[in-house]
Amino acid sequence: MIFEDKLNEKHRLIAHEIESLLPMAWNKQQHVGDLLLIHINGFFEPTTLTFNQTTETQFNPHMIGPGQEGHSYYAHYKYINGYRKRNIAKITHSDYLKKINSIGNNYDLEEELLSHEERSIQEEMLIYLKFWETDLIIKTLYQLVRVLHGEPYDWYFKICSYNRDKDCTGSRQDIIRLLVRDKLQTISPALYKVLLDTYNTQLRNAIAHSSYYFLGRSIHLNNFSESDKYSQISSLSFDDWIDIFHNTLILYNEFIHIGQLINQHYAKIVTVSNNVMEIQITEKSNKQYPLYVEYRKEWNDWKYVS
Repeated sequence: MIFEDKLNEKHRLIAHEIESLLPMAWNKQQHVGDLLLIHINGFFEPTTLTFNQTTETQFNPHMIGPGQEGHSYYAHYKYINGYRKRNIAKITHSDYLKKINSIGNNYDLEEELLSHEERSIQEEMLIYLKFWETDLIIKTLYQLVRVLHGEPYDWYFKICSYNRDKDCTGSRQDIIRLLVRDKLQTISPALYKVLLDTYNTQLRNAIAHSSYYFLGRSIHLNNFSESDKYSQISSLSFDDWIDIFHNTLILYNEFIHIGQLINQHYAKIVTVSNNVMEIQITEKSNKQYPLYVEYRKEWNDWKYVS
């Protein structure tokens, strides 16, 4: 269940912190088009190199647009957005807790409420996975943190597809923890804390492998291990989960909002340059050169200048 008072509470904490990063990123970006590249999803497509061998036209393998990552993201967006629309609670979280605490010996009502909570949490766990596993979301967070550190846009970003994959940026969990969360600690301690409290590898693994069960108003994780410092959670209360899930929802809302703000910013800038914006290619060799993209006002999107 989604509680509006919880969303408002999390929004006050998280939204301002994230939106304050954009002016900082604008000033720190290595090239004036790096933030735009995050929004239009610059990526390297190696299969294009084979086209260059068989056609007279030479194709640049540095692409923009949704690509597979974007199409995958939109498939999950439809699901998450549908849940958000259908599952806004009619009462506040505090009133809901009062209702739970006033059950007394009404076991039928207790069973009804617990069953509803469990069903909701099962679906919310899937949404949690979708957010923290979606390639485009991870990539966007990674690229934004790079910009905040004055590093060039990484055209060759790639999530490892198997354990021995050497031609990749890292695993999902390593990128989230080490290249996003930990690199934000000095830039935004508050956002670092939100990510620390929200993304947890043990919880992610328990959900992904269905390695948990419900007992009372608690989620018990079967992958708890006293000897593993990364597996120290034996259980979460439903209210702990509500905090984690509502944090995730606000991060998701702000992920969408940041894209809108970036697009609006650049659409305004290019009104004085015939709707054309320079972006920068940084190859693996560190060779850099410009390309140009055009804003199409009628479509509110961007394409390479022909």
